[in-house]
Amino acid sequence: MTLIKSISGIRGTIGGTVGENLTPVDAVKFASAYGTFLKNSLQKTNLKVVIGRDARISGPMIHQLVMQTLIGLGIDVIDLGLSTTPTVEVAVPLENADGGIILTASHNPKQWNALKLLNSKGEFLSGANGAEILEIAEKEAFVFADVDTLGTITEINDYMDKHIDQVLNLKLVDAEAVKAKKFKVVVDGVNSSGGIVIPALLKKMGVEVVELYCEPNGHFPHNPEPLKEHLMDICALVVKENADFGIVVDPDVDRLAFISNNGEMFGEEYTLVAVADYVLSKTPGNTVSNMSSSRALKDITEKHAGMYEASAVGEVNVVELMKKNNAIIGGEGNGGIIYPEIHYGRDALVGVALFLTHLAQQNLDVAALRATYPAYFMSKNKIELTPEINVDAILEEIQKRYANEKISTIDGVKIDLANSWVHLRKSNTEPIIRIYTEAPTQKAADELAEKILNEIQEVVG
Repeated sequence: MTLIKSISGIRGTIGGTVGENLTPVDAVKFASAYGTFLKNSLQKTNLKVVIGRDARISGPMIHQLVMQTLIGLGIDVIDLGLSTTPTVEVAVPLENADGGIILTASHNPKQWNALKLLNSKGEFLSGANGAEILEIAEKEAFVFADVDTLGTITEINDYMDKHIDQVLNLKLVDAEAVKAKKFKVVVDGVNSSGGIVIPALLKKMGVEVVELYCEPNGHFPHNPEPLKEHLMDICALVVKENADFGIVVDPDVDRLAFISNNGEMFGEEYTLVAVADYVLSKTPGNTVSNMSSSRALKDITEKHAGMYEASAVGEVNVVELMKKNNAIIGGEGNGGIIYPEIHYGRDALVGVALFLTHLAQQNLDVAALRATYPAYFMSKNKIELTPEINVDAILEEIQKRYANEKISTIDGVKIDLANSWVHLRKSNTEPIIRIYTEAPTQKAADELAEKILNEIQEVVG
């Protein structure tokens, strides 16, 4: 059982011992720290925070604990109830709120939950802000409101519909063109809020929907991370239903993967590539993704005469570099689309709408569309961390072994080879080291990954 405290929030497994897991005490403590941070930094009365949650089983419990804690601090709460991460991000500025909290552990299994913290723009807090919240929590420097200045709760239950309308109003989304194509799409909502909002969006765009695992009961039918090995059911159903393609989202609907019409993975790395190709074809400009993302985005950006740059892993880092470079689209290779026209956050709804518009304007099926993009293959591996593993020593030794190659240490160690790359880094959200490799063939990517894993084993001893 685990509790991970980081600058991006608090994430842990439900139950167990206080301070070692995400217990009710820990949820209250970190909600108190966040509310106190807002009060200290904004120095204003009548603070307002938007809260939403995914459908995981612990959601209602954590939701009530966090809301009542904020009320106890004298902060008003806008309660969206069952929602998505991008919906909360959209709601914060629309409600003129001072911040937001999404209660979700994203792609983690059902025993996990988390508090993901937003600023008044609906964007994730900076590293400095996150560190300040951790310090407040450590010191338990909370001052609660008296009985006459307690906060209030206002429920708004239709924000996913409002979010859909915001997406459909984007200039590059053409619902009429999509309707004319009469697409049939299978949706795997992993029994969370994506099972509500993605079919609703598709139906508004005139798409026939086949629902798979779209009951938001929090009982995830498979590992919720949208990777090939977890998605055999939808791959088979796309073929059985003779569907145009399949859509998979994670529990909080900020990651998006497609299944091609032939039942094969489109590749979550290529979600951003395809959507960026469409956006850049209409509005040329710059792009950003993180260091663990495919080289294909760089190729597509340069095809459209734009500039590509990679950031450290983490949405806040991608957003910071997007703003610096005036990027018109960006995101992460895990299927996260960030389109500033609507907001600076990963948003599967935006990705779905733009991809459908792109597909409607092509005289290609999804498998054929995928074949038009540069062919890169990735291998994604991880090593579980134990107390005796010295991550810094591992990274330092691997860096020495490849000293003659192009190396970046912005985020862990990334080694750029002639036709491939490897990126090693400690996860911000799980007690693991991630090892990503990319090469022109799957065999080469797997072999590079195996080589690096063997070298790490040598270092560990």
